[in-house]
Amino acid sequence: MKNKLVAGLLGIFLGGLGIHKFYLGQIGWGIVYILFCWTGIPSLVGFIEGIVLIAQSDARFDAQYNAPAVVPRED
Repeated sequence: MKNKLVAGLLGIFLGGLGIHKFYLGQIGWGIVYILFCWTGIPSLVGFIEGIVLIAQSDARFDAQYNAPAVVPRED
């Protein structure tokens, strides 16, 4: 289960490397952040995303990142 505060702090402090994206399971975006980290743009975007993650409601964060996996029933 992912934690909203951890994701937000990772975005603020390590967002330039996309660590928050890896934590949230968005591996492709994490790789993009690493590839472009030399430009400084991912650092700015990661900082903003970290603030947005911390500011959003727990219900919205859970719905987006902690959605329960659907397990097929055996009849």
